[in-house]
Amino acid sequence: MIEQQISVEEQSVSTIRLLSVDMVQKANSGHPGLPLGAAPMAYVLWSRFLRFNPQDPAWPDRDRFVLSAGHGSALLYSLLHLYGYDLPLEELKNFRQLHSKTPGHPESNITAGVEVTTGPLGQGFANGVGMAMAEAHLAAMYNKEGHEVVNHYTYSIVSDGDLMEGIAAEAASLAGHLKLGKLIYLYDDNDISLDGPTSLSYTEDPLMRFEAYGWHTQRVMDGNDLDGIEQAIRAAQAETDRPSLISIKTIIGFGSPQEGTSKVHGSPLGDENLRKVKEYFGWNPDESFVVPEEVRQHLAEPGQRGAKLQQEWQQKFEAYQQQFKQEGEQFLTSFTSDLPAGWDAELPVFTPADGALATRQASGKALSALKKTIPFLFGGSADLASSNEMPPPAT
Repeated sequence: MIEQQISVEEQSVSTIRLLSVDMVQKANSGHPGLPLGAAPMAYVLWSRFLRFNPQDPAWPDRDRFVLSAGHGSALLYSLLHLYGYDLPLEELKNFRQLHSKTPGHPESNITAGVEVTTGPLGQGFANGVGMAMAEAHLAAMYNKEGHEVVNHYTYSIVSDGDLMEGIAAEAASLAGHLKLGKLIYLYDDNDISLDGPTSLSYTEDPLMRFEAYGWHTQRVMDGNDLDGIEQAIRAAQAETDRPSLISIKTIIGFGSPQEGTSKVHGSPLGDENLRKVKEYFGWNPDESFVVPEEVRQHLAEPGQRGAKLQQEWQQKFEAYQQQFKQEGEQFLTSFTSDLPAGWDAELPVFTPADGALATRQASGKALSALKKTIPFLFGGSADLASSNEMPPPAT
């Protein structure tokens, strides 16, 4: 029984890898290196941790997953297809084609299960920080004694390129300051960028930098060690007062003749190298887009668990609504594109008779009015509240 389980797990990781490189090869465009190296960490996260329901991608208390390294989009599309989202195999075969649901970089308004659009490096990193801030904010606003309706994690796979970006540094500093303990990032630490080794331009120790930001950091030295990755994620979950960055040492393009080089970063493998990859993993090199039935059944289980978790959450939320009707309505409204009735009732109206008024002052007056009618409005000011007249937080 144990041997069969291990076999299904290894086969599942290989399926994720090979679906991804088949997509890139068919499109003759894309990034095969990241999926080949990062598939094991993605498998562990999605199979052993992530709380999601593929039948309802918008479940409010689902865990969030962001592929900040959006150039590796083939990995995310493989995951979404295999774990039961509305992304048929035909869409994987249309990777990077016009009007497909599998564009070159993930886009949240196109593909079910894509939480945020990612492409520019560092953007997804910062988006994830915002999601973790939203989770903490919603929990503080709506959780009541005996009624916990907000309790989820935000996860991301980030790359060397993400950690090099200034926007990621600023967001990481804020996340550490806010002690976002439900933010866990898996760092695909493969020492390779598009132009060659990262040592060409990047010689710092990022884990030391993140420790200085106030993050909890760990290293997993073998990117294929499924249990080691699991242990690191569990340790990150146990660190409730700090966000976590887990460096996972991977080999870009693992299993290919070009593994460990920049050649496999942003170009298709080519027919001959693709055959060699499939032979390396023990697959038939003459077949493409293969999903073994035992893998499909195995990877359906996390989504089925998630559906049950959502049912349990829905029961808790209905009990919450009975006791806290107004808060329950506000909570649901905050997850739609709607605004509360009368949201603009107190907005100020300015006329020339009011005299000169700086735009920052007008903005402050408008925000002060909006915060009274939109209780879930969430924003901030970069240490300039007194200057731009940002209204103080509600008490």
